[in-house]
Amino acid sequence: MSTDYQQSREALGVRLRELRLSAPDGRLTGSALARRLGWPQPKVSKLENGKQTATPEDLRVWAEGTGQPEAYDELLARLRGFESHIRSWRRQLASGHKPVQDTHLAEHMSTTVFRGWESSMIMGIFQTPEYARHIFTRYTELQQSPRDTEEAVRSRIKRQEALYDPTKRFHIIMWEAALRALVCPPSVLGAQLDRLSGVVGLDTVELGIIPFSASLKIPPATAFWVYDDSRVIVETWHSELWIEDEPSVKTYLRTWNTLRESAVYGRDAQRVISAARRELNMT
Repeated sequence: MSTDYQQSREALGVRLRELRLSAPDGRLTGSALARRLGWPQPKVSKLENGKQTATPEDLRVWAEGTGQPEAYDELLARLRGFESHIRSWRRQLASGHKPVQDTHLAEHMSTTVFRGWESSMIMGIFQTPEYARHIFTRYTELQQSPRDTEEAVRSRIKRQEALYDPTKRFHIIMWEAALRALVCPPSVLGAQLDRLSGVVGLDTVELGIIPFSASLKIPPATAFWVYDDSRVIVETWHSELWIEDEPSVKTYLRTWNTLRESAVYGRDAQRVISAARRELNMT
């Protein structure tokens, strides 16, 4: 969990404690408030100490239970402010790319259903070591971060072990542009496309490609990843957004499903990959 996120959760806990201690009908103990709300006492303690994330309903009953219902809007605004939290690249990459890759590796290990959309490069979980090496090198130069390319590559490749875990499912969509972007030498991209063809038949993977010729309901914009339909990670140039509030997650799921309508699968996806591979040989 990010430091920014945890600090915000702890700050919300401090505010909840203030409301409990300043109740109009007299200062409430944690046990007294728990009884009033019908909660187990540890829940009050966890919320006040930033050990548990409050729900909007938790905040509503807390405000009412402490006799200060007018505080609900303020509490909800605080919650919304950190449910979608920003992890700046400057802070994340202070020690290089490997710590970031290790974080994503942990997310993949704990996730059963993974949905992803990528419009500009091959999805990380499918990358060959050489392709990943070029990606990390380019981003290291862009972000002016410490160079730990080989360690980052090893962490990213280790993530691919999940592809062979029968308990997991990967539903991935990529735009055809991702197959053709020369972010590496043509020979490296060619090997990467061969690798991509090989994952189409995996029983844990559903790979869809949106061809350039497909009719689109929405523009093929920013890449994002959805973990167990409950958390979304979106990359921007300056940060990662970790999104957990239910309405926003549902928006990304609708976006993913809308993009999926334009994708082709199986043999049709193989044909798009093969066409990109053949054209690469002609350049």
